[in-house]
Parts: sequence; C-alpha cells; structure tokens
Amino acid sequence: MSAAQPGPIRVFFRTLWNAVDFTNHLLFNLIMLFFLLAIIAVVSAGMSAKSFTPLQEKTALVLDLDGVLVEQRSIDTISSALAEAQGDGEREIRLRDVLRVIEAAKTDPNISHLLLSTDGMMAQGMASTREIAAALQDFKTSKKPVYAFAENYEQRQYLLASQADEVFLDPDGSFFLEGLGRYRLFYREALEDKLQLDVHLFRVGEFKSAAEPYILDAASAESKEADLYWMNDIWQRYLQQIGKARGIAPETIARSIDELPARLAAAKGDLAQLALDEKWVDGLKTSYEMEQYLVEQGVAFDEDNNSFRQIGMIDYLGHVNNARLARPQKDATIAVVVAQGEISDGEQPQGSVGGITTSALIRAAREDEAVKALVLRVDSPGGAVFASEQIRREVVLTKAAGKPVVVSMANVAASGGYWISMDADRIYADESTITGSIGIFGLMVRAPRTLEKLGIHSDGVTTTRWGGAFDISRPMDAATGQVIQSIIERGYAQFIGKVAKARELSTEQVDGNARGRVWSGAQAKEKGLIDAFGGLNTAINDAASRAKLGKDGFNVEYIETPLSPFEQFIANLAGNSETQGLVRWVSPALGMLQQAGLGRQMHADLRWLDRDGSKPVNALAHCFCTF
Repeated sequence: MSAAQPGPIRVFFRTLWNAVDFTNHLLFNLIMLFFLLAIIAVVSAGMSAKSFTPLQEKTALVLDLDGVLVEQRSIDTISSALAEAQGDGEREIRLRDVLRVIEAAKTDPNISHLLLSTDGMMAQGMASTREIAAALQDFKTSKKPVYAFAENYEQRQYLLASQADEVFLDPDGSFFLEGLGRYRLFYREALEDKLQLDVHLFRVGEFKSAAEPYILDAASAESKEADLYWMNDIWQRYLQQIGKARGIAPETIARSIDELPARLAAAKGDLAQLALDEKWVDGLKTSYEMEQYLVEQGVAFDEDNNSFRQIGMIDYLGHVNNARLARPQKDATIAVVVAQGEISDGEQPQGSVGGITTSALIRAAREDEAVKALVLRVDSPGGAVFASEQIRREVVLTKAAGKPVVVSMANVAASGGYWISMDADRIYADESTITGSIGIFGLMVRAPRTLEKLGIHSDGVTTTRWGGAFDISRPMDAATGQVIQSIIERGYAQFIGKVAKARELSTEQVDGNARGRVWSGAQAKEKGLIDAFGGLNTAINDAASRAKLGKDGFNVEYIETPLSPFEQFIANLAGNSETQGLVRWVSPALGMLQQAGLGRQMHADLRWLDRDGSKPVNALAHCFCTF
C-alpha cells in the first residue's frame, strides 16, 4: 500500500515554513560557527576555575529571569543554547532551575540578599509565575532581604516583584497593569471568500470553540461568555495576590487601573511617578543608585567590578548543581516526566508531546526498578486524540504495576492535556492553571471552488459511495458529514466516560462540566476535576509519600531524551555568563531573525486545517485557551 500523500495546504505551508526556518538556522549557524572556536578557546579556559571558586560572604544573588520560562528545553539543543548565549530574547529558563536556585540560596550562608531583576522576563504562564512567587515568599522566611529593581514592569513581572521587601523602579521607567485579554485571528473570510475554501467543523459542545476562527469572523457569544468566566477568576486572584503583598486592597488596585487616564494626567504622564504615588513601588532609583543602596544594606562591595558583590542565576546554578553531584545518591527515585507543548501522534522532539515519545518515557520510568513513583508534569493545551490516549494508557499501566502516579498541572492542562492527566492517583494544579476543555473536534477542508476558479476540475469513478469521499478536491456531501460527526460524538462520549471512571463521577456530572468549557484551577477543583492545589514540589512529596519513602530518602530524576556529549557541552558553554557576553558582542544583530511572531502565529493556526492523509478523520482534543 502506498503512503498517503499530504494535501496541498500542508505542502504549501510546510514548504513556506521550512524555507523560513532553514534560512533562519543557516544564517544563525554560519555566523555562530565562525566564532565558535574562539568562544571555546576564551571561555573553556576560565570555566573550570570559576566553577569551583567558592562564594564569598555577603554576596547578593541576582535572580535575572531573562528569557522564556519553560518546563523543558527544546530538543534543538545547539540552536537553543547558542540563542541563549546570544541573548536574543529566546533564552529558555527551566522553572525547576529557578526554584532550585531560590531554595539553595535560602540556606546558603554566603548569600545575604536576593535581587530580583525582571526586565528581560518574557510573557510567562500565570501558574508558573505564581510558583516562583511562592518560592520567593518561602525564601523570605530566612530573614534575608529581597529587593526588586526594573526599568519597566508589566503585570507578570510585577507579580514577582510585589513579593519583594522593597520594590524599585527606574525614574524614567514605566509601570502598567492591563488586565487579562485573549484575542485570536479569525480566518473565515480569507479562507471561504478569498481562497474559496470550504472548512467543515465537527464538534460536540457549544463551548468547544478551538476551531471557531476557521468558520467565523469573530468569537461566538458562548466562547466569550466561557472565556470571561475563567479569566475573571484568574484576574481577581492576581489582584488579591499583589494586593496582599503590597498591603493594598484589590478594589483599590482595580480602581487605579480603571482610572488610569485621569491619574496619569495628574502625574503629568510620568508612569514611574504614578507607580510611586499609587504605592506600587517603594522608590525610584537609577541602576547606579540601586547598586549603592545594596551596599548600604549590607552587601559587600566588589572593588574589581566597582559594584556590589553579586552572582547571577546561571552561575549560581552551577554552584548548586556541583554541590548536588557531591551528595550521596539514594536508592529510591521519584521520576518526573514532562509533557510540555501540543500533543501530536508519533515521535516528537523535546518541548512537545508525542504519543510514542512521551509514552516511551513513562514506560522507561515504570520499568526502572529504582523508580518508586512517577510525577507527570503537564503543561499542554492538548492536540491529537489518539496520542493522548496512548499516553493515558501508559499512566494506567504504571499504576497497575504498583507505582503511584501523581500529576502536577502547570500553566495549562486542558483538553488532551486533561486527557493524559485524569487517571493519576492525585492531580495537583495551581488556582490559576487553565484546565478542563473536555471535548473534541474535527476539521475537514475542501477546495472544489478554489480549483474551479483556477480552471481545474475533478472527475472520476469509484466502486463505492465512499471512494473519494475524503478527497480535498471533491465537495462534501451530507452523508460524509454525518459519518464524521458520528465519529466525533463517539470520541466525546469516550472522553467523558473515561473522565467519569477516573474521577469517580457520573457521566451526567462530567458532561455538565465538559462540553468544551474551560475552567481555572480553582473552578476545576470545585467541580471535582482536580484534587488539590500545589506546585511541582508538592506533587513530588505526595508521590514519595504514596511510595512510602522518607522525606529525604529519594532522588528526583527527570526522564528525558538524553543529550549527546557534544550537545551537553554546547549547552553548558552557552549557559555560562562569559559566553553570553561574548556572543552578544560579536552578533548583536542576530535577534532580528526572530521577529516573525505574527507569521508564526498564523502558521500555527492554519496548520490545523491540514488533515492527516492516513486517517479519514483527524480528531483533536485541543484548547486554544492561553492568554
């Protein structure tokens, strides 16, 4: 049997994207390879000595969160690492590394202060941001001062900054809290009227709005109602959290945001002064003044750098990891498997979820005798139904093998992300986690009008009424649509049935909370879809307890696709602070290659129109529900 051929939509978008991606990587790698030997020669000579240089007392940890917060790095380690070193805004920061650094600094006698620097922090998920905020609050129990300084604050940056003992802003900086918003591009007119394509949507649930952009010109009333419900819940929690940290009533903060035009006019357009007047910050300081202030507060003065004695997060992480390697290893292990990104069939690279790939990681944990329990860390909006079911089956088999499975939901675990989570012994989420979206849909694209416009016609014969029924060149008849809808309805019944069994609920209860509707973590707990609130460490400790391991009687091991020695070397090299500085100096213009955000969004949206030619129906459990 010959392999199914991709459709013209897939060919077009894949060719276009591959060309852009190839050019991007070619230019980047050609330039970087030119300097690689020089970088290695300069940096590797000093890395070993610096790695083992002991910290001096009265050192400030600078928690410089420059980049994108992720659960797991992408598989393209070399490109990712070099981009990190370049400092082009694409640096990936693992959440577990941030938490590890904060935890270690709490008890390190040489770390006397913590300075939070968020200027380079890109948009993060709310749940992950709240997990770091909780870690900062825990750090403060050590009585070590925490300061925040930035040139500008946006709202996720400020959620972290507000946890500091004192918050400072540059006098010429800005401060802006805009609330939560969710806007998508809608393609109906472009697809149907301009390109003459017919997009057929099959779904169950009036709130399963993931595919609406392909058939509508604006969001449906049901979609807006559902989105506003969970977004308001998350926003009110945000106001409460920063209000509690700053000693300001949430309603006062909300009123200040609503009255921004008048209040800003009173401050003569000075956002920094407005932030000070509203008590969002404690003072206005330049970077030089901030350096002086830290010395006044007890941080040692570093004469070599003519600044306060400091160590950045990346360099301090090296110290922490070296210390961890020196500790004796325990016999028992808690395995952590990360399911981050969209769920797709087959094998997928790290940083996404593959039905085969992620299943294999769970199976490896199950078959490892040293592993006593599994934590599945989920940060996924879902995707392919079959792949989701493959992963769920491995979770069930792991439980059947006598190993507890605990799910830790990160920013989003919706639709397929919930599918792979539901059978765990216990599900943890943050109150602001996006979850639910229990429902599936299917898309089918037909192009007879497009071909007719070009003077191209389709004709032939078939031995049955179904021959050519799924051909993109043929119009869709009612019987074909009926078949597809039946398949989607069966998939939905399967989904809610599995949820009902896993969560010990009736199918009627699940259906009432399903139908594609999205919930915040707090709302999901009320509806019995999750068990408790907590972050990754809470889930790990729960798994250890279920496996009857002592509080400190286990190792934590992430089960991931291993890096080659060369990949590991490049990753370590590029993560070094000296390398970052050098690469920024030699290639400041490379960041321009990454300025195609809108194009990437359109590509990501439109690729869902492409049907897998090997299947009559490509059923999806996906939630386009991030903000």
